[in-house]
Amino acid sequence: MPPEHRHTPDRLHRRLVPAVALLLLAPWAAECSWGGFTLADTPFVVLVLAPMYGGAALLIRETARRLGLGWPAIALLAAAFGVVQAGLVDQSLFNPGFLDDTEFADTRAAAEATLVPGLGFSARQAFDYVGNHVVLSICAPIAIVESYLGAHRRPRPWLGRPGLAVVALLYLAGSLLVFADDGGRKNFLASPVQLTAAAGVAVALIAAAVLTRRRPAPSVVVPPQRPRPAPATAAPQQTDGEAYERRAPHPLWPAVVVLLAYACAGLLPGWPGVAVGLALAATAATVLVVWSRRAGWGQRHVLAAGTASLLVAAAQAYLVPTYAPATPAAALAGDVAVSVMAVTFVGGAAWRLRRPSPTVHVRAS
Repeated sequence: MPPEHRHTPDRLHRRLVPAVALLLLAPWAAECSWGGFTLADTPFVVLVLAPMYGGAALLIRETARRLGLGWPAIALLAAAFGVVQAGLVDQSLFNPGFLDDTEFADTRAAAEATLVPGLGFSARQAFDYVGNHVVLSICAPIAIVESYLGAHRRPRPWLGRPGLAVVALLYLAGSLLVFADDGGRKNFLASPVQLTAAAGVAVALIAAAVLTRRRPAPSVVVPPQRPRPAPATAAPQQTDGEAYERRAPHPLWPAVVVLLAYACAGLLPGWPGVAVGLALAATAATVLVVWSRRAGWGQRHVLAAGTASLLVAAAQAYLVPTYAPATPAAALAGDVAVSVMAVTFVGGAAWRLRRPSPTVHVRAS
Protein backbone atom coordinates (compact mmCIF):
# COMPACT_ATOMS: atom_id res chain seq x y z
CA MET A 1 0.00 0.00 0.00
CA PRO A 2 1.44 3.42 -0.92
CA PRO A 3 2.50 5.48 2.09
CA GLU A 4 0.18 8.34 1.22
CA HIS A 5 -2.86 6.03 1.54
CA ARG A 6 -1.73 4.01 4.52
CA HIS A 7 -3.70 6.03 7.08
CA THR A 8 -6.70 6.92 4.94
CA PRO A 9 -9.24 4.89 7.02
CA ASP A 10 -8.01 6.57 10.20
CA ARG A 11 -8.27 10.03 8.63
CA LEU A 12 -11.77 9.21 7.37
CA HIS A 13 -12.79 8.11 10.86
CA ARG A 14 -11.41 11.30 12.42
CA ARG A 15 -13.40 13.40 9.96
CA LEU A 16 -16.66 11.46 10.18
CA VAL A 17 -16.91 11.35 13.97
CA PRO A 18 -17.29 15.15 14.42
CA ALA A 19 -19.64 15.28 11.42
CA VAL A 20 -21.94 12.67 12.95
CA ALA A 21 -21.69 14.39 16.34
CA LEU A 22 -22.85 17.68 14.81
CA LEU A 23 -25.57 15.88 12.86
CA LEU A 24 -27.07 14.60 16.14
CA LEU A 25 -26.28 17.52 18.43
CA ALA A 26 -27.96 20.17 16.27
CA PRO A 27 -31.53 18.75 16.51
CA TRP A 28 -31.13 18.19 20.25
CA ALA A 29 -29.99 21.79 20.78
CA ALA A 30 -32.73 23.13 18.49
CA GLU A 31 -35.76 21.29 19.84
CA CYS A 32 -34.88 19.57 23.12
CA SER A 33 -32.40 21.79 24.97
CA TRP A 34 -35.13 24.20 26.13
CA GLY A 35 -37.51 21.51 27.38
CA GLY A 36 -39.69 21.04 24.31
CA PHE A 37 -39.89 17.26 24.65
CA THR A 38 -39.84 14.65 27.38
CA LEU A 39 -36.92 12.31 27.89
CA ALA A 40 -38.82 9.43 26.27
CA ASP A 41 -39.49 11.48 23.13
CA THR A 42 -35.99 12.91 22.78
CA PRO A 43 -34.30 10.03 20.87
CA PHE A 44 -37.10 9.91 18.30
CA VAL A 45 -37.05 13.70 17.84
CA VAL A 46 -33.28 13.77 17.38
CA LEU A 47 -33.25 10.98 14.81
CA VAL A 48 -36.19 12.32 12.80
CA LEU A 49 -34.96 15.92 12.74
CA ALA A 50 -31.24 15.15 12.34
CA PRO A 51 -31.31 15.31 8.51
CA MET A 52 -32.86 18.79 8.55
CA TYR A 53 -31.20 20.45 11.56
CA GLY A 54 -27.97 18.47 11.51
CA GLY A 55 -27.74 18.65 7.75
CA ALA A 56 -28.10 22.43 7.83
CA ALA A 57 -25.49 22.79 10.59
CA LEU A 58 -23.03 20.62 8.67
CA LEU A 59 -23.58 22.45 5.39
CA ILE A 60 -23.13 25.83 7.07
CA ARG A 61 -20.01 24.72 8.94
CA GLU A 62 -18.41 23.11 5.88
CA THR A 63 -19.24 26.08 3.65
CA ALA A 64 -17.72 28.52 6.12
CA ARG A 65 -14.55 26.48 6.60
CA ARG A 66 -14.05 25.90 2.86
CA LEU A 67 -14.51 29.58 2.01
CA GLY A 68 -12.48 30.82 4.96
CA LEU A 69 -15.46 32.60 6.52
CA GLY A 70 -15.59 33.57 10.19
CA TRP A 71 -18.27 33.42 12.85
CA PRO A 72 -20.21 36.49 11.63
CA ALA A 73 -20.72 34.64 8.35
CA ILE A 74 -21.78 31.49 10.19
CA ALA A 75 -24.35 33.53 12.13
CA LEU A 76 -25.68 35.08 8.90
CA LEU A 77 -25.93 31.67 7.24
CA ALA A 78 -27.69 30.40 10.36
CA ALA A 79 -30.16 33.27 10.10
CA ALA A 80 -30.77 32.36 6.46
CA PHE A 81 -31.49 28.79 7.56
CA GLY A 82 -33.89 30.11 10.19
CA VAL A 83 -35.79 32.12 7.59
CA VAL A 84 -35.95 29.14 5.23
CA GLN A 85 -37.07 26.83 8.02
CA ALA A 86 -39.76 29.08 9.48
CA GLY A 87 -40.78 30.76 6.23
CA LEU A 88 -40.57 28.04 3.58
CA VAL A 89 -40.40 24.61 5.24
CA ASP A 90 -42.80 24.43 8.19
CA GLN A 91 -44.06 27.99 7.43
CA SER A 92 -44.67 28.62 11.12
CA LEU A 93 -43.70 32.24 10.52
CA PHE A 94 -46.85 32.90 8.48
CA ASN A 95 -49.25 30.42 10.13
CA PRO A 96 -51.07 32.16 13.01
CA GLY A 97 -52.41 28.83 14.26
CA PHE A 98 -49.15 26.91 14.13
CA LEU A 99 -49.00 26.45 17.92
CA ASP A 100 -52.74 26.16 18.56
CA ASP A 101 -52.55 22.37 19.07
CA THR A 102 -49.64 22.63 21.51
CA GLU A 103 -49.11 23.81 25.08
CA PHE A 104 -48.01 27.18 23.65
CA ALA A 105 -51.43 28.10 22.23
CA ASP A 106 -51.71 31.00 24.69
CA THR A 107 -48.82 32.80 22.96
CA ARG A 108 -50.93 33.60 19.90
CA ALA A 109 -52.33 36.85 21.27
CA ALA A 110 -48.86 38.17 22.09
CA ALA A 111 -47.63 37.22 18.63
CA GLU A 112 -50.52 38.98 16.88
CA ALA A 113 -49.67 42.19 18.73
CA THR A 114 -46.65 42.62 16.44
CA LEU A 115 -48.11 41.66 13.06
CA VAL A 116 -46.29 43.18 10.08
CA PRO A 117 -48.83 44.70 7.65
CA GLY A 118 -48.88 43.27 4.17
CA LEU A 119 -46.83 40.16 4.95
CA GLY A 120 -48.91 38.72 7.79
CA PHE A 121 -46.21 37.54 10.16
CA SER A 122 -45.40 38.37 13.76
CA ALA A 123 -42.21 40.36 14.28
CA ARG A 124 -41.98 38.89 17.78
CA GLN A 125 -42.14 35.33 16.46
CA ALA A 126 -39.75 36.12 13.60
CA PHE A 127 -37.19 37.40 16.07
CA ASP A 128 -37.64 34.40 18.36
CA TYR A 129 -37.71 31.75 15.64
CA VAL A 130 -34.77 33.04 13.62
CA GLY A 131 -32.77 34.05 16.71
CA ASN A 132 -33.11 30.62 18.30
CA HIS A 133 -32.09 28.95 15.06
CA VAL A 134 -28.95 31.10 15.02
CA VAL A 135 -27.83 30.53 18.61
CA LEU A 136 -29.26 27.07 19.37
CA SER A 137 -29.65 25.17 16.10
CA ILE A 138 -26.37 26.20 14.46
CA CYS A 139 -23.82 28.23 16.46
CA ALA A 140 -23.90 26.33 19.76
CA PRO A 141 -23.54 22.84 18.22
CA ILE A 142 -20.69 23.94 15.93
CA ALA A 143 -18.85 25.65 18.80
CA ILE A 144 -19.20 22.57 21.01
CA VAL A 145 -18.11 19.98 18.46
CA GLU A 146 -15.16 22.03 17.21
CA SER A 147 -13.99 22.56 20.79
CA TYR A 148 -13.51 18.82 21.19
CA LEU A 149 -11.06 18.84 18.28
CA GLY A 150 -7.43 19.80 18.23
CA ALA A 151 -6.59 23.35 17.23
CA HIS A 152 -5.21 22.26 13.85
CA ARG A 153 -8.46 20.42 12.96
CA ARG A 154 -10.97 23.14 13.80
CA PRO A 155 -10.52 25.33 10.71
CA ARG A 156 -10.40 22.37 8.31
CA PRO A 157 -13.35 20.87 6.40
CA TRP A 158 -14.51 17.43 7.53
CA LEU A 159 -16.23 16.27 4.35
CA GLY A 160 -15.20 15.91 0.74
CA ARG A 161 -17.48 16.55 -2.21
CA PRO A 162 -19.23 13.16 -1.97
CA GLY A 163 -19.88 13.74 1.72
CA LEU A 164 -21.23 17.22 1.05
CA ALA A 165 -23.55 15.83 -1.61
CA VAL A 166 -24.88 13.22 0.81
CA VAL A 167 -25.47 15.83 3.52
CA ALA A 168 -27.21 18.14 1.05
CA LEU A 169 -29.54 15.32 0.03
CA LEU A 170 -30.18 14.53 3.69
CA TYR A 171 -31.08 18.14 4.38
CA LEU A 172 -33.43 18.32 1.40
CA ALA A 173 -35.08 15.03 2.34
CA GLY A 174 -35.49 16.11 5.96
CA SER A 175 -36.98 19.45 4.94
CA LEU A 176 -39.38 17.81 2.49
CA LEU A 177 -40.44 15.39 5.21
CA VAL A 178 -41.39 18.27 7.52
CA PHE A 179 -43.04 20.19 4.67
CA ALA A 180 -45.20 17.24 3.67
CA ASP A 181 -46.06 15.97 7.15
CA ASP A 182 -49.38 17.01 8.69
CA GLY A 183 -47.62 17.75 11.96
CA GLY A 184 -44.86 19.71 10.23
CA ARG A 185 -46.49 22.32 7.99
CA LYS A 186 -49.93 21.54 9.48
CA ASN A 187 -51.74 21.78 6.13
CA PHE A 188 -50.95 25.48 5.88
CA LEU A 189 -49.56 27.10 2.75
CA ALA A 190 -48.24 30.64 2.75
CA SER A 191 -49.11 33.04 -0.06
CA PRO A 192 -46.78 33.53 -3.03
CA VAL A 193 -45.92 37.00 -1.73
CA GLN A 194 -44.96 35.60 1.68
CA LEU A 195 -42.89 32.79 0.19
CA THR A 196 -41.12 35.20 -2.18
CA ALA A 197 -40.33 37.58 0.67
CA ALA A 198 -38.89 34.79 2.81
CA ALA A 199 -36.79 33.48 -0.06
CA GLY A 200 -35.51 36.98 -0.82
CA VAL A 201 -34.46 37.58 2.79
CA ALA A 202 -32.69 34.21 2.90
CA VAL A 203 -30.77 34.96 -0.30
CA ALA A 204 -29.80 38.40 1.01
CA LEU A 205 -28.47 36.88 4.24
CA ILE A 206 -26.45 34.31 2.32
CA ALA A 207 -24.98 37.03 0.10
CA ALA A 208 -24.11 39.11 3.17
CA ALA A 209 -22.37 36.10 4.70
CA VAL A 210 -20.22 35.58 1.62
CA LEU A 211 -19.37 39.29 1.48
CA THR A 212 -17.93 39.17 5.00
CA ARG A 213 -14.95 37.28 3.65
CA ARG A 214 -11.90 39.49 3.72
CA ARG A 215 -8.42 38.87 2.52
CA PRO A 216 -5.96 38.74 5.38
CA ALA A 217 -3.93 41.89 5.72
CA PRO A 218 -0.31 41.46 4.65
CA SER A 219 2.01 41.06 7.56
CA VAL A 220 4.44 43.90 8.12
CA VAL A 221 7.89 43.02 9.37
CA VAL A 222 9.35 45.76 11.54
CA PRO A 223 13.16 45.61 11.82
CA PRO A 224 14.38 45.48 15.39
CA GLN A 225 15.68 48.71 16.81
CA ARG A 226 18.21 49.19 19.54
CA PRO A 227 16.41 50.58 22.59
CA ARG A 228 17.72 53.86 23.87
CA PRO A 229 18.72 53.87 27.52
CA ALA A 230 16.15 55.65 29.61
CA PRO A 231 17.14 58.17 32.27
CA ALA A 232 17.47 56.74 35.75
CA THR A 233 14.55 58.81 36.99
CA ALA A 234 12.18 58.00 34.13
CA ALA A 235 9.40 55.40 34.34
CA PRO A 236 9.83 52.19 32.31
CA GLN A 237 8.87 52.80 28.70
CA GLN A 238 6.33 50.68 26.82
CA THR A 239 6.89 49.47 23.30
CA ASP A 240 4.37 50.43 20.63
CA GLY A 241 2.81 46.98 20.77
CA GLU A 242 2.43 47.10 24.54
CA ALA A 243 1.01 50.61 24.42
CA TYR A 244 -1.62 50.09 21.71
CA GLU A 245 -2.40 46.38 21.67
CA ARG A 246 -5.54 45.50 23.58
CA ARG A 247 -6.07 41.92 24.59
CA ALA A 248 -9.30 39.98 24.53
CA PRO A 249 -11.11 39.77 27.87
CA HIS A 250 -11.46 36.63 29.93
CA PRO A 251 -13.78 34.06 28.25
CA LEU A 252 -16.32 34.67 31.01
CA TRP A 253 -17.14 38.11 29.61
CA PRO A 254 -18.30 37.00 26.14
CA ALA A 255 -20.51 34.48 27.91
CA VAL A 256 -21.97 37.21 30.12
CA VAL A 257 -22.68 39.45 27.12
CA VAL A 258 -24.54 36.70 25.25
CA LEU A 259 -26.29 35.49 28.39
CA LEU A 260 -27.69 38.94 29.18
CA ALA A 261 -28.76 39.56 25.59
CA TYR A 262 -30.49 36.19 25.27
CA ALA A 263 -32.14 36.22 28.70
CA CYS A 264 -33.40 39.82 28.45
CA ALA A 265 -34.51 39.85 24.80
CA GLY A 266 -38.04 38.68 25.59
CA LEU A 267 -38.79 40.57 28.79
CA LEU A 268 -40.98 43.28 27.21
CA PRO A 269 -44.13 42.54 25.18
CA GLY A 270 -45.20 44.04 21.87
CA TRP A 271 -43.15 46.25 19.60
CA PRO A 272 -41.03 47.69 22.44
CA GLY A 273 -39.91 44.13 23.21
CA VAL A 274 -38.97 43.54 19.57
CA ALA A 275 -36.98 46.79 19.50
CA VAL A 276 -35.17 45.93 22.73
CA GLY A 277 -34.43 42.41 21.50
CA LEU A 278 -32.97 43.67 18.22
CA ALA A 279 -30.89 46.27 20.06
CA LEU A 280 -29.52 43.68 22.49
CA ALA A 281 -28.69 41.26 19.68
CA ALA A 282 -26.93 43.98 17.65
CA THR A 283 -25.00 45.17 20.69
CA ALA A 284 -23.89 41.67 21.66
CA ALA A 285 -22.81 40.89 18.08
CA THR A 286 -20.84 44.14 17.83
CA VAL A 287 -19.08 43.60 21.15
CA LEU A 288 -18.13 40.03 20.23
CA VAL A 289 -16.75 41.05 16.84
CA VAL A 290 -14.67 43.82 18.40
CA TRP A 291 -13.31 41.53 21.10
CA SER A 292 -12.60 38.74 18.64
CA ARG A 293 -10.18 40.96 16.73
CA ARG A 294 -8.00 41.45 19.79
CA ALA A 295 -4.95 39.41 20.63
CA GLY A 296 -5.60 36.37 22.77
CA TRP A 297 -9.08 35.59 21.44
CA GLY A 298 -9.36 31.83 20.96
CA GLN A 299 -11.60 28.81 21.06
CA ARG A 300 -12.35 29.20 24.78
CA HIS A 301 -13.97 32.55 23.96
CA VAL A 302 -15.86 30.98 21.04
CA LEU A 303 -17.17 28.18 23.25
CA ALA A 304 -18.22 30.59 25.99
CA ALA A 305 -20.06 32.92 23.61
CA GLY A 306 -21.52 30.11 21.52
CA THR A 307 -22.96 28.08 24.40
CA ALA A 308 -24.19 30.78 26.80
CA SER A 309 -27.62 30.77 25.12
CA LEU A 310 -27.76 26.99 25.29
CA LEU A 311 -27.14 27.03 29.04
CA VAL A 312 -29.77 29.73 29.53
CA ALA A 313 -32.28 27.71 27.50
CA ALA A 314 -31.52 24.59 29.54
CA ALA A 315 -32.01 26.52 32.80
CA GLN A 316 -35.34 27.92 31.56
CA ALA A 317 -36.57 24.45 30.59
CA TYR A 318 -38.03 24.07 34.09
CA LEU A 319 -40.27 27.09 33.46
CA VAL A 320 -41.74 26.18 30.05
CA PRO A 321 -44.08 23.33 29.10
CA THR A 322 -43.44 20.62 26.54
CA TYR A 323 -45.15 20.81 23.16
CA ALA A 324 -47.52 17.98 24.06
CA PRO A 325 -49.12 17.52 27.51
CA ALA A 326 -46.94 15.51 29.90
CA THR A 327 -47.17 14.41 33.50
CA PRO A 328 -45.23 16.50 36.04
CA ALA A 329 -42.87 13.57 36.63
CA ALA A 330 -42.16 13.10 32.91
CA ALA A 331 -41.66 16.82 32.40
CA LEU A 332 -39.29 17.07 35.36
CA ALA A 333 -37.30 14.04 34.22
CA GLY A 334 -36.89 15.61 30.79
CA ASP A 335 -35.79 18.93 32.26
CA VAL A 336 -33.22 17.25 34.52
CA ALA A 337 -31.90 15.26 31.57
CA VAL A 338 -31.58 18.50 29.57
CA SER A 339 -29.56 20.08 32.39
CA VAL A 340 -27.26 17.08 32.68
CA MET A 341 -26.69 16.84 28.94
CA ALA A 342 -26.09 20.57 28.48
CA VAL A 343 -23.56 20.69 31.33
CA THR A 344 -21.89 17.52 30.04
CA PHE A 345 -21.55 18.78 26.47
CA VAL A 346 -20.31 22.23 27.40
CA GLY A 347 -18.23 21.13 30.39
CA GLY A 348 -16.58 18.37 28.38
CA ALA A 349 -15.70 20.81 25.62
CA ALA A 350 -14.26 23.27 28.15
CA TRP A 351 -12.19 20.49 29.73
CA ARG A 352 -10.91 19.46 26.31
CA LEU A 353 -9.74 23.01 25.63
CA ARG A 354 -7.64 22.97 28.78
CA ARG A 355 -5.44 20.29 27.28
CA PRO A 356 -2.34 21.73 25.61
CA SER A 357 -2.54 22.12 21.85
CA PRO A 358 -0.95 24.35 19.21
CA THR A 359 -2.17 27.94 19.43
CA VAL A 360 -4.54 28.97 16.64
CA HIS A 361 -6.17 32.41 16.64
CA VAL A 362 -9.88 32.19 15.86
CA ARG A 363 -10.85 35.06 13.59
CA ALA A 364 -14.37 36.42 13.73
CA SER A 365 -14.34 37.74 10.19
